Amino acid sequence: MSWNPALDPQCPTGDGVDAIETVLIPRARDLGALAVRRALPAPRRQMVGPFIFFDQMGPAEFLPSRGLDVRPHPHIGLATVRYLYRGRMHHRDSLGTDAWIEPGAVNWMVAGHGVTHSERTDDATQTGPMPFFGIQTWVALPKDHEDRPPAFQHAAKADLPLLEGEGKQLRLILGEAYGERAPVHTASRLFYVDAVLQPGAKLPLPDDHEDRGAYVVEGSVSVAGDTFEAGRMMVFRPGDSLSMTAGERGARLMLLGGDTLEGPRHIWWNFVASSRERIDEAKEAWRKGDWQNGRFHLPLGDSDEFIPLPGK
Repeated sequence: MSWNPALDPQCPTGDGVDAIETVLIPRARDLGALAVRRALPAPRRQMVGPFIFFDQMGPAEFLPSRGLDVRPHPHIGLATVRYLYRGRMHHRDSLGTDAWIEPGAVNWMVAGHGVTHSERTDDATQTGPMPFFGIQTWVALPKDHEDRPPAFQHAAKADLPLLEGEGKQLRLILGEAYGERAPVHTASRLFYVDAVLQPGAKLPLPDDHEDRGAYVVEGSVSVAGDTFEAGRMMVFRPGDSLSMTAGERGARLMLLGGDTLEGPRHIWWNFVASSRERIDEAKEAWRKGDWQNGRFHLPLGDSDEFIPLPGK
């Protein structure tokens, strides 16, 4: 293991070891029309594998013209993926991408040296309430990818590996797991899985990844005799062979993890970096607002406004 992301690097051995290293309880945030639960980063865990940010968005119901309206904003040093269960989002970025994020599909945006994007629910065809529910994640990039050019890749729901049987349905969103590989290219070895379990179904964790976690989206699961309800993220000790069992209402989980990075990351606003200097440089570039010749450019088709740099 290159770097242990737990705060306490001293791992007990023998009978003193629990199957679960850490249980994270998300912090609730209210973003106007959308309630958000943030599981990562947390005081006891900055990352699970390279996953450094994990938000549950909703469930919510958006009225026409009163949904998400996230103005253009910048990112560095990370890749983003929004995975939706219900609803849709309009993504535009400074690469020229103009795409909709829809349930079950992957829109993978790599920020690298710098990218700008907006996210809105501005569907002109929406005439009634729109249910909205999903997960927003950031994946920190290895040091040798922090300054790479930005990129965008889309994978349709039908192109993602689907495993079914014994009361389980697993859709591999990113990376490698259970003998399958997702089509989107990532900068480090990882896995990200949408798992739906029928009541009593058992799901083994991938045992070939360094760091592993599971977030309960709906229902409940039991692990080693303990039950975990929706809104809990469990982080498991490396190397343990164990499984989860769905409760009487079944369960929906997001499984995540992979190789740990070379060290912790600095996080400020929408910036992730291995050094404070990289953060400061990005802050100054966004503050200058030189959209023609500077580090950041506004999205094509959505350049009339932007989110200013926060004051602190």
